[in-house]
Amino acid sequence: MKLAIIAHDSKKELLAQFCSAYCGILSQHTICATSVTAKYIVEATGLEVDELMSGESGGNEQIAQRIAYDEIDMLIAFRETSPSVLDDISLNECLRLCDYNNIPYATNLGTAEALIIALGRGDIDWRKYRRIKPAGLQF
Repeated sequence: MKLAIIAHDSKKELLAQFCSAYCGILSQHTICATSVTAKYIVEATGLEVDELMSGESGGNEQIAQRIAYDEIDMLIAFRETSPSVLDDISLNECLRLCDYNNIPYATNLGTAEALIIALGRGDIDWRKYRRIKPAGLQF
């Protein structure tokens, strides 16, 4: 499966710890991440990560584009919770596209752990077999 990973600056160290803890599961999948986040992941785990542009320079938009083209199966986006950062338009667009395309995503550690554990068990494999939207849904 293809995972996209984003983390605001204040959450990058937490994300690195998360990736270290679940390195075994993550190593079985394709990962892309925004630039600095990718560096944190690689330094913490040694995993191969497709490094995109930094979030502020268009990396979030690159991820949004991959989501829109159904090239991402899961998004992990550790975000800051201060009101000014919650208005991150490019990240909000990624989340909106995940909702539209029925792509599971996590914006905090608890949900990320639940998704990664489910991924490790094979609970999210249905996306491999079903790449089309159900008939009759209007968005």
